[in-house]
Amino acid sequence: MPESAEEVYARVVALVGEDGRLPTPPVAGWETFPWEGDLVTKVVRPPVPSEPPRLGETLDDPCWRCGHETENAIWRNDAWLVASTPRPTGLPLVLFLESRTHMDFMDMDDTLASEWGRISNNLHRIMSYLPHIGRVHVAKWGDGTYHLHTWFMARTERFPQTLGSYAAEWDEILPPVPEKTWRADLATVAAKLANHDGEALV
Repeated sequence: MPESAEEVYARVVALVGEDGRLPTPPVAGWETFPWEGDLVTKVVRPPVPSEPPRLGETLDDPCWRCGHETENAIWRNDAWLVASTPRPTGLPLVLFLESRTHMDFMDMDDTLASEWGRISNNLHRIMSYLPHIGRVHVAKWGDGTYHLHTWFMARTERFPQTLGSYAAEWDEILPPVPEKTWRADLATVAAKLANHDGEALV
């Protein structure tokens, strides 16, 4: 059985004390690590009494996606949509595969899970074959919002500092892609997805 938050925190305190800092991990020396200079880890805080609710998880906090059904969407079918960031960012493309029904990842039945896999594969392939794309990273972080969404982040080929998990940080650091290029790539991805099913929205 995994440790509780209290057990993890107790191990930290036993090692460095309540106000101590854990050692800086070796990732700081990786070529892909975006920062340099003197860095220290933050002091680990004690556990909170319960998990904070995510956006759209309670009736008091309406879901943004459910209230903005096709905002930033480039493609959709009956159950799914693919959306972009509101404006260009540092990576060539950052797209999101989202459910049109308000649910979380673990709420998918076998049919929806199969559709998610098929569309994910199509989207990954289409983005990977765009010119000058080295890799497409697929990620699922569920701490911000309840509504099911998966990230697809394309990085530029031959740009080794953007390899791996720090691509998300480089997306915030690099200057934005020219808007004309970005919009043309969104239209290409949407049209190619629509060749499989659904409709392009850009």
